[in-house]
Amino acid sequence: MHKIIFISLFLFTTGNATVFAQSKTKDAVLIAKDTLKSNDIDPLTPAKAAFYSAILPGLGQAYNKKYWKIPLVYGAMGTSLYFYIDSNKKYHQYRDAYKRRLEGYTDDNYAYLDKTRLIAGQKFYQRNRDLSALITLGFYVLNIVDANVDAALLQFNVDENLSLRPVLYPNDVTLRTNVGLTINYNF
Repeated sequence: MHKIIFISLFLFTTGNATVFAQSKTKDAVLIAKDTLKSNDIDPLTPAKAAFYSAILPGLGQAYNKKYWKIPLVYGAMGTSLYFYIDSNKKYHQYRDAYKRRLEGYTDDNYAYLDKTRLIAGQKFYQRNRDLSALITLGFYVLNIVDANVDAALLQFNVDENLSLRPVLYPNDVTLRTNVGLTINYNF
């Protein structure tokens, strides 16, 4: 009984399928044309943009003609450099006050702090200085990566034939509205 159900189900599913055969044409050779790639691709463009950003931050963004990103690069790096310089200055002030305190002088600007507070201030500003240096380095690397990725993405052919649209459609079973994305490619 199970064999009969299995065979009839198999014949039902394969019997409803449409099958197309290939026709042989000897005189016509079809060559597929890749419509997604642009003809003017320079594989060294991302490397050039990354190199320019490594030499001078923001120069890779200018090479990519993304001029609006240059103030962001200098703002981020400038802010973190400001905090590095400020924390470094305050670290040296606390360190010098502690050294003077060990030598027996009490006529400094930090006379109201005891030795443990001076050590805590040194550690605090040293940590902030080191963290600001890491953040500055991170923004520098992010600048290089941004220029590289942006130059690579500029080479993609994005025209009106390729689109991504959000779609709201009703679910037939639950009668609720679903959200989805459709990817369309027009020939």
